[in-house]
Amino acid sequence: MENSAVLVGIYKQGCEKECFKSLNELERLAETAGANTCAKLTQLKNIPDAATCIGKGKLEELKEICQNNSVSNVIFDCELTPAQIKNIENVVECDVVDRSMLILDIFAQHATSAEGKIQVELAQLKYTAPRLIGKGKDMSRLGGGIGTRGPGESKLEIDRRRLFSRISFLQSELEELEKNRQVMRAQRERSQIPKACIVGYTNAGKSSLLNLLTNAGILAQDKLFATLDPTTRKFDLPSGISMLITDTVGFIRKLPHHLIHAFKSTLEEAVYCDFLINVVDSSDEECYEHMQVTEEILNSLGVTNKPILYVFNKSDLTTNEKLFDLRYINSSKGRVVNVSVKDKTGCDELISQLEALCRYGKKRLYFLFPYTSQGDLSNFYKSSEVISTEYTNDGTLVYAWVDEKTENKYSTYKK
Repeated sequence: MENSAVLVGIYKQGCEKECFKSLNELERLAETAGANTCAKLTQLKNIPDAATCIGKGKLEELKEICQNNSVSNVIFDCELTPAQIKNIENVVECDVVDRSMLILDIFAQHATSAEGKIQVELAQLKYTAPRLIGKGKDMSRLGGGIGTRGPGESKLEIDRRRLFSRISFLQSELEELEKNRQVMRAQRERSQIPKACIVGYTNAGKSSLLNLLTNAGILAQDKLFATLDPTTRKFDLPSGISMLITDTVGFIRKLPHHLIHAFKSTLEEAVYCDFLINVVDSSDEECYEHMQVTEEILNSLGVTNKPILYVFNKSDLTTNEKLFDLRYINSSKGRVVNVSVKDKTGCDELISQLEALCRYGKKRLYFLFPYTSQGDLSNFYKSSEVISTEYTNDGTLVYAWVDEKTENKYSTYKK
């Protein structure tokens, strides 16, 4: 069966339920990569077999399933060593990939920007190089199956000596792109425009939310990791405040550490933003676990103590009781709003919460600028949200929302 796959998972005593949840997600990942799941195989095993991950008897069972169903791929829901991949393939006689390689394959399909393609290729080379060598097939995994695609697939044929030169070159290219990104961040910082970053579990509706607010035109599909490259758009609030909103790659459980590192420059948008918009698929029965995964990854990136707006999406598919529970649980962590991007409901409350977050930590104060200080007044306008202006005998009286930095800078003019 073309592009058919068998999914394999192992679990420790008492963790069978978590194993099946992870396998269900793995099935969606396989579907996104273009494979149809024909069987799932699990084994209770507290310690993976050093040679084949699963036991000898279970490996024979896997071989029989592959032969009877003409399976082209076996996908393990864990990371495998080069030796394990080689040993398993020698028995089942078809391609074997692990969860990390599957995610890399999906990333390869969805990378469109220069930076995204470099990040994918770099992650592929670093992760799959020892596995290519271990296969003993002239270092070739090409052929159109899962784990073989990507912007760097033609490069995967190079020999070991050139392989590390390629990795070094890609790292230097990424460093140059990161310098450009830092320049853009510095420009945004000087503009004083509030910056928000949309984060959350994959397929929660992050891109759809950005499209709804800004008409960004980003591809939004009911697939995992439909968005890989970050997109930033300007959004003008009804009050006249302008803000920048950035859509980022979705998170997922068991997201490999090396993959987080490869995409660190992209994910750092969450580090430098003023506040987070955490989008949650409230209709998913595992939404609580998804929120925990998102929180753990953000913590690993050093994203802490930022104001958060929890956007519980797909409220049209969620019971009122569940939405109430979600709001109650998360109201202590940040602001909460229920929306349905599909039905465009809850938008007014969402925009109201964004207005409040853009003013987070700001005060409404009066400043009096003498007519001899028009240069300072001009700069003040750029770094504050002016509510009203009055021309008096003593100068220009301005009533505005200001942050602590602006308040201190123009403290001599404060009334």
